[in-house]
Amino acid sequence: MDAAENPPLPRELVFVDLETTGGSASFDRITEIGIVRVVDGETVEEWSTLINPERRIAAHIEALTGISNEMVAAAPRFGDVAAVVAEKLAGAPFVAHNARFDYSFLRGEFRLIGRRFAAQVLCTVKLSRRLFPAEIRHNLDAVMQRHGLACAARHRALGDARVIADFWLLLCRDLPQPVLARSVAALLGTNALPAQLDPTLTDELPEGPGVYRFLGEGDAPLYIGKSASLRTRVLQHFAGEHGRANETKLARQVRRIDWRETAGELGASLLEAEWIRAQKPLYNRRLRGDAASVTLAMAPGSPSRVEIVPADAMSGRNPAQAFGLFRSRKDALRALEDIARAQTLCLKALGLEQSEGSCLAFQVGKCRGACVGREDAIMHRVRLELALSSLKLKCWPFPGRIALRERGAGDLVEYHVCEDWAYLGSARSGEELAEFAAPEAARRFDADVYRILARHVGGHARVDWVDLRGLKSCA
Repeated sequence: MDAAENPPLPRELVFVDLETTGGSASFDRITEIGIVRVVDGETVEEWSTLINPERRIAAHIEALTGISNEMVAAAPRFGDVAAVVAEKLAGAPFVAHNARFDYSFLRGEFRLIGRRFAAQVLCTVKLSRRLFPAEIRHNLDAVMQRHGLACAARHRALGDARVIADFWLLLCRDLPQPVLARSVAALLGTNALPAQLDPTLTDELPEGPGVYRFLGEGDAPLYIGKSASLRTRVLQHFAGEHGRANETKLARQVRRIDWRETAGELGASLLEAEWIRAQKPLYNRRLRGDAASVTLAMAPGSPSRVEIVPADAMSGRNPAQAFGLFRSRKDALRALEDIARAQTLCLKALGLEQSEGSCLAFQVGKCRGACVGREDAIMHRVRLELALSSLKLKCWPFPGRIALRERGAGDLVEYHVCEDWAYLGSARSGEELAEFAAPEAARRFDADVYRILARHVGGHARVDWVDLRGLKSCA
């Protein structure tokens, strides 16, 4: 076997655990650092320190860790020990349980003092899942119980770092080295980017929600996506051991990746739809070509005739006069035919069949005779509307132009401005929000935005929104 098939185990590792004021790396701060360095299966150094986070520790965090505001008041700030921390982490993979959490916090702290920190990262949660796939739980308490590991100071940084190191030493003792080494090599390699991209990108990608773009030669848009974790999703495109053909082609063609962070998933969904519609990236199937979406509508001047019309034709009309949203005319036609057959509606009255005399369904007893006057036209219309009622689009449930407020990590708030199921844009300040009070041309009905907004409004018992009708324009 060559080195790729039979990689060596890392000789040197640093095991890290942090305690923090909370769970958001973009808002919360570190309160304690614990580091254990292992070389050739032997612990050679242990180090820990409390950190003054320069903000209050919440009561529930203090109860969990035992670290109080009084304990950290006289502790060094991160900047005071940053050089020591960097030295103690240098030259070895960074190992932690749920490593992305600890790594993100450390990178954030270094960034605040104007320093860059990057390392190979090995997550022992992922390692445990890979080595013991039959097990359901892989949090640190479950790992300790399963492998008989003890911790004298649980939820303190050095105590937990020691447990992670003990878990590693146990794996080295109990598992065949090639099995462990291949798993470690695979996990250390999951963050690898295509050779043509800057490798430091893996450390620049944010952990929070947002939208990302893969750009090719000349910044041609190749793919646009969204995620609750930009970093995780972007790297997944390049980490698959059994990648799809499109993913492989995309990896070869991408020349640049950029992104925009959002407060939450609603903003990411709306921005993704807007970018895809405007930029038409090569590899996006979903959300491309919104004009192809269609709906069913009652034909004017006819008691039962149903038309298949483009979804954007609903602009300026009451959405409740339309039924369903379909990706193509073929899908809409199939749905209407299925409804007609299930409810014994007349295909000829619906405009789906052209024939002299009765429709074919009437001849086999599957139509009540609207085509030959046996069923009253008004009754057929009533039955048709009842059959379509479950597909009826929702009326705009707000008094006019509003902003849906979405709160993100820390104090980040976004306002997503919408009117009649149209998305007009997002704002992050009162000044930006006021820009949307200016009169502007009506927006066309957008099927994908309708789906996103209707799902959001219907999925929340209380929707957080701001009425913009009385807002003064900055224009």
